[in-house]
Amino acid sequence: MSKIIKKLYPNIIKKTAARCKERGIVIPTFAQMRDPDLIPKTIKTKLAKVGLWDVNPLNLFRITWNNDIRTGGFGDVNFLEIPPAITGVKARVVGLIGKYFPTGAHKVGAAFGCLVPRLVSGEFDPSRDKAVWPSTGNFCRGGAFDCRLLDCTPVAILPEEMSKERFTWLKEIGSEVIATLGSESNVKEIYDKCWELKKDPKNIIFNQFEEFGNPIWHYNVTGPAIEEVFLGLGVKNARAAAYISATGSAGTIAAGDYLKKQYPHLKVVATEALQCPTLLMNGFGAHRIEGIGDKHVPWVHNVRNTDAVAAIDDEDCMRILRLFNEDEGKKYLATNGISKAHVDKLSLLGISSISNLLSAIKTAKYFEMDEHDIIFTVFTDSVDLYQSRLVELRKEHGKYSAVEAAKDHAGPLAHQNIDFFKELSYYDRKAIHNLKYFTWVEQQGKTYEEINAQWDPEYWRSLFEDEVGYFDKLITEFNSLAN
Repeated sequence: MSKIIKKLYPNIIKKTAARCKERGIVIPTFAQMRDPDLIPKTIKTKLAKVGLWDVNPLNLFRITWNNDIRTGGFGDVNFLEIPPAITGVKARVVGLIGKYFPTGAHKVGAAFGCLVPRLVSGEFDPSRDKAVWPSTGNFCRGGAFDCRLLDCTPVAILPEEMSKERFTWLKEIGSEVIATLGSESNVKEIYDKCWELKKDPKNIIFNQFEEFGNPIWHYNVTGPAIEEVFLGLGVKNARAAAYISATGSAGTIAAGDYLKKQYPHLKVVATEALQCPTLLMNGFGAHRIEGIGDKHVPWVHNVRNTDAVAAIDDEDCMRILRLFNEDEGKKYLATNGISKAHVDKLSLLGISSISNLLSAIKTAKYFEMDEHDIIFTVFTDSVDLYQSRLVELRKEHGKYSAVEAAKDHAGPLAHQNIDFFKELSYYDRKAIHNLKYFTWVEQQGKTYEEINAQWDPEYWRSLFEDEVGYFDKLITEFNSLAN
């Protein structure tokens, strides 16, 4: 019995399948997103003529870490290793690349994990319902894109102070956009808008902070992708030492649950903004690291599996953003022995990706890791989504100079230290878990019984491992009706 899909609606399933057949929509399984070798050859042949960002249903099959952007097909997992000349640590730091997903960010996967099970079960009726995507950025973009591919109607909700690129793109793709008060950490205002929209039963809320399809996708797709990279490195005596993920909606961090099962000694480190240190010190506040910590603990975060918390100063992220992308910054890095090939690839890191990188440096220094240790993270999106932030920084601070580059390399990178880093004891984790009560039980209608059930590891194992098989069964049956 599924804990997520409560009931099947055969009449709606048939009607939606007929709708998909008319539009040539085939839905990939989670297994195919994890291993594109399972994708039918006919689909692969057609994909060769489709652009990565094209609003074409075939791009559902590009919701994977394995896109080969040179050929339009599939290959090895896309990743980038950051050289020691930049990190300043002996441990190797490797990040999966989010830019090579449709929309330029990996959130299309999390959104797929939330929407598709409801679609193929008949719980979501695209002829009647609207898919509402509350988000601080990339999740609502991913949801809107998935909706366009699946012929569903999207509504994006995000704070008014998020980057201009997000709003422009959402409107261009045809999504309704609702801007709520505040910035990155103003999630309560988003929730309030969701409660307002829920009054109309045709508005189906896909809240990434509580929808288990979000972490289920990362457990079953992102986690194995990281393992594939680790095994492919072929380094003798290498250790999968740590996995770094911003908390955000707590979807991406679920890849750590998968990795921890394969490599029990691996450390899962949650990263958040120092200006909003909710996990570190029950703190609050606004910050500029778009897409991460939001003044609460997400319902879908398996806190018991989190080993440490790192808080990153958002000013460090903005300074590194300039170092990696301004001409003088790139010139300075080249004079420090970093190859042009590596310098050119640093644009693959957006603001939250830089935060993950800085947390990896803290982790390496805190645990005194050496050249045998490999730290994994996710570079969720690229600088392409933050060009307006670079413009704002130039207006605020003036033209970037070689002196500024030297300062930014010496400060946020070379002198990133183990301050604002906390290794969690059993009761530290339980204290963080208990914070869920105030958001989810008191405000959002969850039950006392379920928050207690979440402390049991079997609760998470069942969700992450058992549900996906049922999802794929429903997808396969749905496709047989639609084609």
